[in-house]
Amino acid sequence: VYIDGVWGVAGVWKHSKSEGHDDYGLLVSEKARKYAIVNELNEPVSLKDGSTVLQFETRFQNGLECGGAYLKYLRPQEAGWKAKLFDNESPYSIMFGPDKCGATNKVHFILKHKNPKSGEYVEHHLKYPPSVPSDKLTHVYTAILKPDNEVRILIDGEEKKKANFLSADDFEPPLIPAKTIPDPDDKKPEDWDERAKIPDPNAVKPDDWDEDAPMEIEDEEAVKPEGWLDDEPEEIDDPEATKPEDWDDEEDGEWEAPKIDNPKCETAPGCGEWKRPMKMNPAYKGKWSAPLIDNPNYKGIWKPQEIPNPDYFELDKPDFEPIAAVGIEIWTMQDGILFDNILIAKNDKVAESYRETTWKPKFEVEKEKQKAEDESTDSDGLSGVQKKVFDVLYKVADIPFLSEYKLQILDLIEKAEKQPNITIGVIVSILVIILTVLFRLLFGGKKQPKVEKNPEVAETSNNQSTSGEKAEEEEEEEEEKEGTAAPPRRRRRDT
Repeated sequence: VYIDGVWGVAGVWKHSKSEGHDDYGLLVSEKARKYAIVNELNEPVSLKDGSTVLQFETRFQNGLECGGAYLKYLRPQEAGWKAKLFDNESPYSIMFGPDKCGATNKVHFILKHKNPKSGEYVEHHLKYPPSVPSDKLTHVYTAILKPDNEVRILIDGEEKKKANFLSADDFEPPLIPAKTIPDPDDKKPEDWDERAKIPDPNAVKPDDWDEDAPMEIEDEEAVKPEGWLDDEPEEIDDPEATKPEDWDDEEDGEWEAPKIDNPKCETAPGCGEWKRPMKMNPAYKGKWSAPLIDNPNYKGIWKPQEIPNPDYFELDKPDFEPIAAVGIEIWTMQDGILFDNILIAKNDKVAESYRETTWKPKFEVEKEKQKAEDESTDSDGLSGVQKKVFDVLYKVADIPFLSEYKLQILDLIEKAEKQPNITIGVIVSILVIILTVLFRLLFGGKKQPKVEKNPEVAETSNNQSTSGEKAEEEEEEEEEKEGTAAPPRRRRRDT
């Protein structure tokens, strides 16, 4: 089933050649626009009979910093619905495809499923979806829905994710609700004690406990280094500085030469007044507090009792709605997004054949051209190496046990893409996260990984999120670095 027709909302769609090819596609031609286009199928495609393959190609010809390129597979609409009414509220069965902006970097797979108890449609999002390839090449995205409730996500024919529609580990929220839920009417008793440890009420501060003893004291054993220049200041007036000709003493005040480091101090152990260094006070104990003991009244962390979930239902297979139309409805900050070869098939061999005959030849040409450009940009091939490094880092971000920190890792990768000179610092930061998570898994620690920020890593700001559904909109707050200005020195004008 091919999708034809060009109809746009706000942004202008163009029937345009893919750069470097004679092959045409549907092009997002303007930045910062809303785009919508839809094509109704001659007859709805059932998702309940056998396998179904959803596949399409997309290319970010200008790279991708903030934009979505996903498709919506619409279920049958209400009577009287027309294509010109297509918008972000039009009900769909499946939403599938890449989306990258700010902290968002994922290949969406969202199923809208009708709850048989309530009759309401609920969005079920694939957990831990794969990341979007970070280049300007044509990529083909494939979703294979199998009759055994399995869904496979492929990028360029390579499986990136396998999930089960009925597994609570694979979709959020799960298609099948929990059998029990916390009783909303159950309240914690007023005398419920959740403190596992309490201060020992019988403990008494020792008589020799000095709370006023300082933490540090002067090291009485320290000796001033030989050669210390007591009478030399650490800074001196710059002897080469001269008063500017246009300096006005009445208007600008008395001119003073700028300061420089005293060259005499460079070879000496130190300059200026020598003071004994501080050391830890062996008598320091700090403020006394009673030691903790087991709380005899401890009852554990209170939880409401579980009751049967009135919305629970059993399900052997998802109740898929048929696909009656295919549409693109996105808000993007970028132009140059090209869609091509949108396919719905009942046999994954058909989709594989299209990948081999329509996508792969284009991809190989683009890859060779990109390789030549990388080599010409950087004779030692550093640019190409960095791209491979970024590809590996994006795969690292997809590792399930790092899912809690995926957004943090993706943010670091994006900074490195914008500033390649900080790539090593970013890799070190990601390794800190990985090692800390592994430590927690092995030893049961509860501390959150603290990422050491490389001083060269610049803070990103004004990140925007772009997703067709309100449930997928993610906001990233602008971060600001706060610095403390150094106290002003004597007024002068540097030459």
